[in-house]
Amino acid sequence: MACFLIKDLILVTYSNPAKIDFNVDLTQKLCGALLLPHIRQSIDPFSQVIARLSIKHPNLFGRNEKLEVLWNKGLDDSNILIAFRRPRPDWTSQQSFTIQYSVTPETAVHGLPVDHFSHSGSGSVNLCRFSAGVDFNEPSTSHWSSTTGIKFEHVHPINNDGHMISRDVDGFPITSSGSAYDNMVILKQEAQCAIASDDSFTRLNFQMEQGLPLLSRSLIFNRFKFVASKGFKLGPTFLVTSLKGGSIVGDMAPYQAFAIGGIDSVRGYREGAVGSGRSCLVANSEFTIPVTKELEGAIFMDCGTDLGSSRHVPGNPALRQGKPGSGVGVGYGIRFSSHLGQLRVDYAINAFRQKTVYFSINSVSS
Repeated sequence: MACFLIKDLILVTYSNPAKIDFNVDLTQKLCGALLLPHIRQSIDPFSQVIARLSIKHPNLFGRNEKLEVLWNKGLDDSNILIAFRRPRPDWTSQQSFTIQYSVTPETAVHGLPVDHFSHSGSGSVNLCRFSAGVDFNEPSTSHWSSTTGIKFEHVHPINNDGHMISRDVDGFPITSSGSAYDNMVILKQEAQCAIASDDSFTRLNFQMEQGLPLLSRSLIFNRFKFVASKGFKLGPTFLVTSLKGGSIVGDMAPYQAFAIGGIDSVRGYREGAVGSGRSCLVANSEFTIPVTKELEGAIFMDCGTDLGSSRHVPGNPALRQGKPGSGVGVGYGIRFSSHLGQLRVDYAINAFRQKTVYFSINSVSS
């Protein structure tokens, strides 16, 4: 399955005397015969447009308070984020208040794998999430930094027509509460370490989320995730290896399962097509070879497993969809660096010998 993107870009930047940055980015995506059909079919031409709106105010109340409003619209998803950051002395924690609302298709867990798990069809489940919270970024010490946050999150599923639902196509509950929505108050702790030199780098990231019993029928759980990666030079070439995993105990909705498969997990499979479980472990290795100053070739191998935990997910959606629970993908690709970012093209083959091409651009700016 190959994916091609044809762009019609309109970029507007406006700055008034109050230093407000206003940015609009419109991209029209044309889907040809080789592209996966949209999850939601619509005759509205606006549904074929990918858009991004960014408004930033670097000095809202005259004390360097920063306000940022972001709106992203995809073909089948949308996201609105409002963030307010209050400056504080360097030796104290920095505060950030955020409000977010998103609508995303839940294909990673409830999608229906087809074509030997190389892509997923619609499971008619979409998640609407509203969250509001505050983060405290602790001052960095040596190579380590940490963030503590607390947020309220409200999740309710809808079908492709926008109507609220509580059960999937097989009649199993989508939410943990069994009603049309889930509420939770989450305390999050994150710690990360980054060490880099001219010849190598090491990165570690640990996250823990605790669902607090502060609301009636709120989810009580503990979720742990980690990512460890190491890269180093081998002559003119560069080898990067990474290991990521996680586990969740306590109350759980199916959409909270760890989804394995996809461009950021096991290439050669669609997102979540390998498995979805209470636990997971994913390993990646990539060997890059310079061709020119801007162009590199890459050889990679990915593997992942749900550690046999899919049966502990409520409703066991992975078993009902025939997901294997473990998978391996191998392939090769190119990396082209430019002032716009790094262009990545990967060609992957999964354990069922199904071939997939991935196209992505890593922007130089966040």
